[in-house]
Amino acid sequence: MAEARKPGVAIARTATVALLALSLAACGVFDKKPAGGGESPASPGGTATAPDDGPPAKSEVPTVRLITTQTPVVRAYRKIGARHIYTKYAQRIYKGKIPPLVYAVVVVETDIDASGKVTGVTFSRIPSHAPEVPPMIEELIKAASPLPNPGKLGGHTYIDTWLWDKSGKFQLDSLTQGQRSR
Repeated sequence: MAEARKPGVAIARTATVALLALSLAACGVFDKKPAGGGESPASPGGTATAPDDGPPAKSEVPTVRLITTQTPVVRAYRKIGARHIYTKYAQRIYKGKIPPLVYAVVVVETDIDASGKVTGVTFSRIPSHAPEVPPMIEELIKAASPLPNPGKLGGHTYIDTWLWDKSGKFQLDSLTQGQRSR
C-alpha cells in the first residue's frame, strides 16, 4: 500500500516546486534592470547603452506619493483632522449610528504640508454606483484647509474613510459612532 502512495507524493512535490518557480517568475525577481538604471546589454536593438551620468530630465523623475505609516501619532492626528472637518461642517455630520447600508464608502488619502495646508486629495476606494460623491468630498476637504498644524509630525499623507449617507450627511471612520444593525 505504501508503494502506491509514493508516485502521488512525487507528483505533489514536483507540482509544488513548479508553482514556486512560477510564483517567483511572476514577481519579476529575475527581470530586474541593472543597478545603473540603463538598458541591459541584451536590449531589443542589440546594442548596449551606457547609463547617463547626468540627472534625469524632470519629466522622467517618477512622482511617488508615500502614505505615512499609520502610527499612533498619525492616527491621533487623523482624529484631530476629522474633528476640524466636523467643526467646519457641523450641519452635515450624520448624528448617531450610521444605517447598515450606507450610500457610499470612500477611502480618502489626504496630503498635508508641515503647516496643515491640504496639498492633495486622492482616493483609494471609489464607489462605482456613486461617482458624484468623491468630488464632493474633495471639495469639502480642500475648503476646510488648512487643517490643524501637525507639529513635529510635519507634512504627511493620511488615510480616512468617509461614510456617506444618501442625505449628503457623513461620518468619518476615525470618529464614527458605529453602525446600526437595522
